[in-house]
Amino acid sequence: MEFAERVTQLAAEGAYFMLARAQALEAAGRKVYHFEIGQPDEPTFANISKAGIRAIETGHTRYTPSAGAGALRQAIADDAGQRRGMPFRAEQVVIGPGAKPALFFPTLALVRPGDEVIYPDPGFPTYLAMIQVAGGTPVPVPLREEEDFSFDLAAFDRLVNARTRLIILNSPGNPTGGVMPMAALEHIAAAARRYDAWVLSDEIYSRLIYGGPAPSIATLPGMAERTIICDGFSKTYAMTGWRLGYGIMPAALAERVELLLTHSVGCTADFTQVAGLEAIRGPQEQVETVVAEYQRRRDVLVAGLNAIPGVTCRLPQGAFYVFPNITSFGRTAKAVADYLLDEAGVAVLPGTAFGGYGEGYLRLCFANSIDNIRAALELMQRALGKLRAN
Repeated sequence: MEFAERVTQLAAEGAYFMLARAQALEAAGRKVYHFEIGQPDEPTFANISKAGIRAIETGHTRYTPSAGAGALRQAIADDAGQRRGMPFRAEQVVIGPGAKPALFFPTLALVRPGDEVIYPDPGFPTYLAMIQVAGGTPVPVPLREEEDFSFDLAAFDRLVNARTRLIILNSPGNPTGGVMPMAALEHIAAAARRYDAWVLSDEIYSRLIYGGPAPSIATLPGMAERTIICDGFSKTYAMTGWRLGYGIMPAALAERVELLLTHSVGCTADFTQVAGLEAIRGPQEQVETVVAEYQRRRDVLVAGLNAIPGVTCRLPQGAFYVFPNITSFGRTAKAVADYLLDEAGVAVLPGTAFGGYGEGYLRLCFANSIDNIRAALELMQRALGKLRAN
C-alpha cells in the first residue's frame, strides 16, 4: 500500500513500544517497575475532577469556539503573563486537546517546504515528526551533558542561518530535565532576531522546577513578536488524560492556528476547559506539594544511580526525568534498556528514543513512589553489575 511522503517517515514514540514490552512481561507473570512513561503518578487533583464532573452534569458537553472558551483564554493569559512577568491578551491564546496542537499547528502555519528548523537532540520525538510533516528540513542541535543538557551553542552557531525559519526550545527539557540558562537564551534570541526566525518554546514543564527559575525566551527584547509558547495542564495538574493544552503567540498567528484547529479537531471539550479553569483559579499549594515530592524522589534516584559502578547522573533542575550516562558499559543505550527490562524487570527508555545524540544515556521518569525507586535501583545495581562483569 502506498502512502503520502509526509507520513512515510513518521515513527512511533519509543515510550509506547517499551510500555507494550513491559506489559507483555507483566501479562506473563513478571513484576515490572515502570520508569518509561512520562506522566504524573498521582490522580488529578480532587477540586479539578469535581469541577469537570459538575460541568458534565450541568450540560457543558456541547461545541465551544475552536480557539477555546473565552473565560479560559483570559485566565491563561493572566496566569501565564503573571508567571513570566509580561502581558498577554486572550486573543493570543489558542486552546487545544493537549499541548501537541500548540506544537504541531504553529509549525504547519509557519514552516514552508525546504525551510530549516532547528530542534534539540535528544528531544521530544514530536518535534522531528512535525517538521517532517510540514515539509521542513530538520536540523538537530546536540544537548551537551557538560552544559547541563543545554544547547551546544557552538554547534548552534554553525547551523543557524538565513534559511532557518523556526528554532524549537524545550526548557525544562524532556528527556534530560535540563534548564536552559538565561545566557543561552540570550544567545539564541540574538540569532533569531538576526535571521528573522521564529522560536517555538515548549514550556510544558515550566512549573516543575527545583531551585532556580526556568526563564522564558519570550521575555527577552524583541522576542514576544516572534515566539510561540507551548504549555498545558497535563504535567502540572496531573491531567494527562483530560487532553488540555494551549499556545500563546502573536494574535495574527493565533488566527491561523485557530483555523487549523477548526478544520481538524474542531474544538476542545467544554467540560475539560471548565476543569482547566478550576485548575488555574483553584488552590496552587497542591502543585507546590507535588513538586517538593518530585524533588525528594529525584534526589533519591540520582544518588542511587551515581552509586551504581559505571553509571553517572547529573542532577536535573526541572521536569521529572533523569538522564544517566551509561557509556562505560560499552553497549548501545537500546541494548542496556532491553537488558534492564529482561534481566531486572525495570522499564526505562534508551536515550536514542529521543534522537541520535541520546546514545549512551537512559531516561527514567521519577514520577513514582520512593519505595519503587529504591526497589528498582537495587535491581538495576545487581543487573548492571553482572553486565559489567561480562
